[in-house]
Amino acid sequence: MPSISDRGRLMPASPIRRLVPYSEEAKRKGRKVYHLNIGQPDIPTPEVAINALRNINQKVLEYSHSAGNESYRRKLATYYQKIGINIDFHEILITTGGSEAILFALMSCINPGEEVIIPEPFYANYNGFATTAGVKIVPVTSYIKDDFALPAITDIEKKISSKTKGIIVCNPNNPTGYLYSKEELLHLKEIVKKHDLFLFSDEAYREFCYDGAEHFSAMNLEGIENNVIMLDSVSKRYSECGIRIGALITKNKEIISTALKFAQARLSPPGLGQIAAEASIDTPDNYFKEVNREYTARRNFMVEALNKIPGVYCPKPKGAFYTVVKLPVDDAEKFAQWLLEEFDYNNQTVMVAPGSGFYSTPGSGKNEVRIAYVLKIEDLKNAMMILEEALAIYPGREKF
Repeated sequence: MPSISDRGRLMPASPIRRLVPYSEEAKRKGRKVYHLNIGQPDIPTPEVAINALRNINQKVLEYSHSAGNESYRRKLATYYQKIGINIDFHEILITTGGSEAILFALMSCINPGEEVIIPEPFYANYNGFATTAGVKIVPVTSYIKDDFALPAITDIEKKISSKTKGIIVCNPNNPTGYLYSKEELLHLKEIVKKHDLFLFSDEAYREFCYDGAEHFSAMNLEGIENNVIMLDSVSKRYSECGIRIGALITKNKEIISTALKFAQARLSPPGLGQIAAEASIDTPDNYFKEVNREYTARRNFMVEALNKIPGVYCPKPKGAFYTVVKLPVDDAEKFAQWLLEEFDYNNQTVMVAPGSGFYSTPGSGKNEVRIAYVLKIEDLKNAMMILEEALAIYPGREKF
């Protein structure tokens, strides 16, 4: 029988979804599983988007332009302009989710065998995109003791080699919830300018900033406009994960024209998704205020509850709806599997994402998990109680 490709063998499985079979088995046994492992919001999608889909009057659902519907790109440009990012619709390429935006950006800017630096822990699927594009990820570690702040500039510069072509940041960060400050981004700007690198800025969680903190976009870093590629998505902003609409945005015309060739090869982004996404731009501001209040309350409850559990440390994230938590366990992956296979409390358990899956450095994140606070507070209360009970009896619990 013919063998599969080396690329196929190297393609990593999702660490977030690896435990799904154990979760399914727990449910077959009749257990309720609280999903803290995946960033699927329970917030309702804006009514304007749902209504746009209900009221479609097109006779044919045809291909769109490979760069996305012009009406959507024009309207999306006005959204960015409103929040202080001066973008023209020609500088926007609509993609099949933020995932495709990341992949197109890497393939347009970096040759196979070249390198991109990423602060770790990082969004696990960057590994998959990099493998697909033949790009090597070079991690620079941030630490839970520093609440996952941007690593020192000297640490980043040590990672730069003749093969380095870019830096990727996710701001606010998935998985840590850390919000990079304007000052930190200005430090990155100096490195990018000094070494003539690309800066890929994943800003899919822009609306999710707390305690009055404001998001600063890499698109507003002066002097490196042609180096910056912003990657975006409607998945979390409007709770529209299933419509698969993202965007690649850059002032660099050569990148746009290059990425468009990849876009033409896949024909067009989802048509129904673009209709919903375009309508979503009319979402009233009050929607975001209510969502922010809800996530702030969830975060505050969860952080306090976790830090009350003996041996647990949870930083207080300033953005997104994730946090990476240190647990008093020997191996978080074993613990996550044990929760689903062997543990239940009143016929309930929780599912978490092992922290090691968000690191490239071997051995890192071994006693950490990512938790997504995308459940209503009543469910979070039950989940935190279950987690505390589990940690109290876990055979691999570490002393502290």
